[in-house]
Amino acid sequence: MSVDRRLVLLGLGATLVSFRAMAQPAAVAPVADDAPFALKVAAGAELRATKSEVYDPAYVKLAYPMGDVPDDRGVCTDTVIRAFRSAGVDLQVEVHEDMAANFGAYPKMWGLTKTDRNIDHRRVPNLETLFKRKGGSRTISKVAADYKAGDIVSWRLTGGGLPHIGVVTRKVRGGQPVIAHNIGMGTREETCLFDWPLNGWFRFERWV
Repeated sequence: MSVDRRLVLLGLGATLVSFRAMAQPAAVAPVADDAPFALKVAAGAELRATKSEVYDPAYVKLAYPMGDVPDDRGVCTDTVIRAFRSAGVDLQVEVHEDMAANFGAYPKMWGLTKTDRNIDHRRVPNLETLFKRKGGSRTISKVAADYKAGDIVSWRLTGGGLPHIGVVTRKVRGGQPVIAHNIGMGTREETCLFDWPLNGWFRFERWV
């Protein structure tokens, strides 16, 4: 293990240190315009893993809608956000609008009294809440083959229980699904599904 996976910032699932990831040169298999939503999400996550990226959890004032941190930066939630944008869904808007209408349904870990569209969608527990409210939550399985391309998985890391999140890609290695996630060295593809206790498993055949 090349980086201490446990060093993750509460809320963002972001490490306190930042590294520059080596871009992975493997080409990403394209998906057709009419491909299933989940495959578009998976392909978007795979594409993110080919980019050089600095792990940077800094608070950034974003445009709205479609706001994003600089393309060469991100945390674990940004991998998911960018994967969904590849499938035509802006999680910044989705979280903000649902949170504004249902503020009491969302976690209160950060002492917020109102929404903040710069950061709300970049927090793992908020994404988990949105995905549950959208009907995507599934009962966590211990069988690797149950997890399909485009699924979202979240963990609570051992050694502190901090939140982390990633996307199941279209790839399988050694019978394990390959996950695109960012835990300190930019978005990388790893067989880490069962490395930490799973907290959430979400699947969307389409976005409602």
